[in-house]
Amino acid sequence: MRGGDREAEFREYLLADRTRLMRTALLLTAGDSHTAEDLVQTACTRVYVHWHRIRHEGAGPYAHRILVNAFLDERRRAGRHPEVVTADTLEPRLADETDPVDTIAVRRALLDLAPRQRAVLVLRYFQDLDVATCARILECTEGTVKSQTAKALKRLKDLMTDEQPDQATGSG
Repeated sequence: MRGGDREAEFREYLLADRTRLMRTALLLTAGDSHTAEDLVQTACTRVYVHWHRIRHEGAGPYAHRILVNAFLDERRRAGRHPEVVTADTLEPRLADETDPVDTIAVRRALLDLAPRQRAVLVLRYFQDLDVATCARILECTEGTVKSQTAKALKRLKDLMTDEQPDQATGSG
């Protein structure tokens, strides 16, 4: 299996998993579509380079680990500050979008979380991965995943609660 077969297998994988990778990247970046595209491109490139080794083991988990690690690395770089999310950057919405006001509020709240906490929430609740799988992807212990999840959920709840009074006054 050389050349054309490898290319065809990789294309098939990419067609099947790229949308899920992009959805994860958009959640990690809180809607920053440009950075999300860069993260997906990084993940796809690395999957391609290692395709001969990972194709039978399952490229999906490998690609998602690369995606999350690329996101965390991007946030660690010196001088990098999160971008302000505006309506312009939210154009590419998730396929199963909810009310736009709720979507914007969640993305703003996600943006205020620490990158690792954001990654834990995206993996656990948006990708529906179990604790053990998240620990493998994040290269940490299951206990760390659990504690980061608890901290992130508390912070997210606080952020969402702080935002609700302004929006709730107009509803009836």
